[in-house]
Amino acid sequence: MNLNDDITTIKGIGPKTAAPFRRAGIFYVYDLLTYYPSTYKTYPEVSAVLTAEEGESAAICAPVKNIYERCAYGKTITTAALSVMGLSVNLVWFNQRYLKRSLKPGIRYVFYGRVSYKGRTPELVQPQYFTIADYQKKVGVKLPVYPKVFGLTDKLIEKAVRQVLSEVNITEYLSDDILEKYQLLGLPSAFNNIHFPENSKMLSKARERIAFDEFFMFLLSHRLSALEEEKVPNTLGKFDTSICEKIKASLPYKLTKGQDGALNDLLRDFNGKYITQRLIQGDVGSGKTIVAFCSMAVMAYNGYTSAIMAPTEVLANQHYQKLLSLTKRLGLEIPTVLLTGHVKGKARREALEQTASGVPSFVVGTHALFQEKVQFKNLALVITDEQHRFGVKQRNALIEKGRSVFSVVMSATPIPRTLSLILYQGMNISTITEKPSVRKPLKNAVIDPSLRKNAYALFVREVRAGHQGIIICPLVEPSENAEGENVEEYYEKLKNTLPSDITIGKLYGPMSSEKKDAVMSDFASGKTDILVSTTVIEVGVDVPNATVIMIEDAQKFGLAQLHQLRGRVGRGDAQAYCMFVDTSGSKTPSKRLEVLKASNDGFYIANADLKMRGPGDAFGVRQSGDIAFKIADIYNDSALLAKASECVEKLLSEDPELKSMPELKKFLTEESERSYSNL
Repeated sequence: MNLNDDITTIKGIGPKTAAPFRRAGIFYVYDLLTYYPSTYKTYPEVSAVLTAEEGESAAICAPVKNIYERCAYGKTITTAALSVMGLSVNLVWFNQRYLKRSLKPGIRYVFYGRVSYKGRTPELVQPQYFTIADYQKKVGVKLPVYPKVFGLTDKLIEKAVRQVLSEVNITEYLSDDILEKYQLLGLPSAFNNIHFPENSKMLSKARERIAFDEFFMFLLSHRLSALEEEKVPNTLGKFDTSICEKIKASLPYKLTKGQDGALNDLLRDFNGKYITQRLIQGDVGSGKTIVAFCSMAVMAYNGYTSAIMAPTEVLANQHYQKLLSLTKRLGLEIPTVLLTGHVKGKARREALEQTASGVPSFVVGTHALFQEKVQFKNLALVITDEQHRFGVKQRNALIEKGRSVFSVVMSATPIPRTLSLILYQGMNISTITEKPSVRKPLKNAVIDPSLRKNAYALFVREVRAGHQGIIICPLVEPSENAEGENVEEYYEKLKNTLPSDITIGKLYGPMSSEKKDAVMSDFASGKTDILVSTTVIEVGVDVPNATVIMIEDAQKFGLAQLHQLRGRVGRGDAQAYCMFVDTSGSKTPSKRLEVLKASNDGFYIANADLKMRGPGDAFGVRQSGDIAFKIADIYNDSALLAKASECVEKLLSEDPELKSMPELKKFLTEESERSYSNL
């Protein structure tokens, strides 16, 4: 078995079983190895007497007294009763009909799950069950808990990973000198310990090695790409940029200083000697889209096509609608094309004909733009929104469809300058710090859970005023591995708490992409008044009518992620509100939440976050943003990022063709093959 083999080469994964793996982005054996656990669980010793409090997890051993099955509300409900030291305990499962056949009355099993109480009677809902011998093997061992995807269970993933680790020869691609200098764990040991840790120390070392590699590969790919692209002559000719002044004069508002500066940087690039790459880094809601629109209009009026890539269909549709609206409002006759996976039949044929025609156009799409069938005759500008959810090879696959193509990356994650200079070395950077003056500053509050009733009243008031709201929960559903509010239960609670005419939706990662798109479409169109969601909503979603957001268990998140989340509201001209619910029980709000309460400036917050973080934060809720590292975190691991940068620079200065590291070259080639075959 090789890392580039299809996952169907793994025993037990046929075409049908492969479907949920592919939904999780697992196409190859290597993808499975890098589908890392989101957390770990440790099974406790069996409790002789049930002493767990409400919400705590417990393992109890007892014979099943009886087991029943009934149907209600469209669900099959299986119940069983135990007697533990004379105390009655109830077990409840939903839609698990096989249990009535599997569990035998009179036989002792170990049941593990979260305890709740109905009156004085303890109850375990959806508990796992084991034979006594099987459970004893798990006690005290850290076992992986993987990110949830519909149709994938931890058991299925764990079985596949164990097989791969036993059969694949994982070759080390870093030199002994590098491993020794940076005190890094070997790659085979790192993969084994990130999935099945021997102990906490080995887990920490495995995480460190994988985080280093993510930084190293990211920086190496970008530096190699930059070396290939250095000094590519600009053969597109002199650009007439007068259309920009006409657009600015027609807008109902004046561009901010930062927007003007970023746009002027781009116009200078277009008329420079060489093709360039530029990063436009702007805070949430700083108005990067109008800068992109003006630059695309310049291209169109000089005879060239521009393409803008987004990581999801929701965001692609959002860009498409914005471009259509702007061209119509400003009276610009520029064809605008949408090309995503959902564009089918006649609409797709017409879109492909338009891109290949040579008529200067705006093309908006997702990964569909990378496909071979998509041909461009005069592509000269590629704008990537949320760039690092694609990767260098994927971005280049689109750029290579043109002769001389400028590359612009838009990032909504403010990154401290010290880190951005490392991450984006070799790329020109424009920064937009201000926000359009038409937007009112967000009003922030850190609240105690006891004030939820007041918060709900604010939601009702905003909905009655014609606006919408968002509530963020850290979990999808109840979990014995983590505490916190979850979407499923919160959604039901709101339906029973708020007036019945208020429509409530729910959104979370394990949903199918089609379902997510439908939920977001309903929210964007105003069909849904309040959306209960996990952090899946954080990236780029623009609903100007949303004016209030409440983030549950806010103390569990990092500053950068909280700032991104609250940026989902306040994108229109109405007053917007953000409430951070601190469930820690502390009488003093955390310093992080106080920073957010006091400031809406993303760059100030990013620097404050970097200063406040230390080694102890490494296993907290990791930061999110537009750089999709799986393990590494630019805030928690800034020292490791600096080491990886030092390593890459030294390596390329001494051996730019990597002749001394054949295994590394081989790995990069295989990674390229995986990236291109998934386009």
